[in-house]
Amino acid sequence: MGDTTAEHAKKLDREEQILDAVLTLLSRQGISGVSMRAVSRQAGVSLGLVNYYYGDKDTLICAALRRIERQDMAMVAPDPAKSPEDNLRAVLRRVARSEFLTTEYLSLRLQLWSLAQVHPVFGEINTAAQKRYRKALATLIRTARPELSRTEANRRAADIDIVQNGMWLTALLGLDRASIRRSVARCEEIAFQ
Repeated sequence: MGDTTAEHAKKLDREEQILDAVLTLLSRQGISGVSMRAVSRQAGVSLGLVNYYYGDKDTLICAALRRIERQDMAMVAPDPAKSPEDNLRAVLRRVARSEFLTTEYLSLRLQLWSLAQVHPVFGEINTAAQKRYRKALATLIRTARPELSRTEANRRAADIDIVQNGMWLTALLGLDRASIRRSVARCEEIAFQ
């Protein structure tokens, strides 16, 4: 039984290693830089292994998009030890962490947004992920502000999502830390007003 668990963990590690490579290539070279061979080189695994886990480039990109969605959903996951208000503030500030304001990460986000425009399946994954993110954010808003209607919480979540995405997009142009702080403060105003 221990061997099965160890083998499963090894398989997950290899899959994550491959997805890390896809995301790195996307951020540096865009979709044109992602091929099964390039991914195998970047991940340091055999081409056969990449093909074993992901049958083609589209499957590989879909898996990478879903991984980013999991990361996005982790950003809006509440901490049960915090109050609803503190959870909401933490989530609103989380998008401005330094790990999300690197050129590599922001370039990756830009590539992912553009992928959604060029391939229907990628677009469906992106749209569904955005809806889940906004729904989770609206739930946090409504938990912190129970007097708000569901419709109003959804509207505020959409407005915040737009400000956050705008902040990420313009941060690529060299947005200063003071502007980022103002963007986060604006998101807090939208949520708590």
